[in-house]
Amino acid sequence: MKNTAYLSTDLVQKKLQAAGVQPTLQRIAICKYVLCEGDHPTAEDVTKWAEKNLDKISQATVYNTLNTLVDAGLLRVFKLPHSEKVIYDSNTHDHYHFLDEASGNLYDIEAKDISVEMLVPHQFEVNS
Repeated sequence: MKNTAYLSTDLVQKKLQAAGVQPTLQRIAICKYVLCEGDHPTAEDVTKWAEKNLDKISQATVYNTLNTLVDAGLLRVFKLPHSEKVIYDSNTHDHYHFLDEASGNLYDIEAKDISVEMLVPHQFEVNS
């Protein structure tokens, strides 16, 4: 599901600065897209958006920006078993995902809304 919250440019700039990221115009624009509009986008989705909405941006800049946002803790990155694509998630707190195989859509499910019984042998530790 898309995050319908709108973040102003000033708020995005402050989020980037608080995370230790230099808020360039391209980073601010990409950050606004992945935090407000993008719904579990891939780097290719972000690149297509950037090509339509930003002047002269390279694919390398998009990838570098996404990696910077992941390193800063503003995005999480997932590689799902059904696909070779890397998916970026702006929901950085612990949660589950529901994949609608018919549509390919990925939905966030809050931990409070699901019950999972883990039958993991004692020698294993679950991190997330």
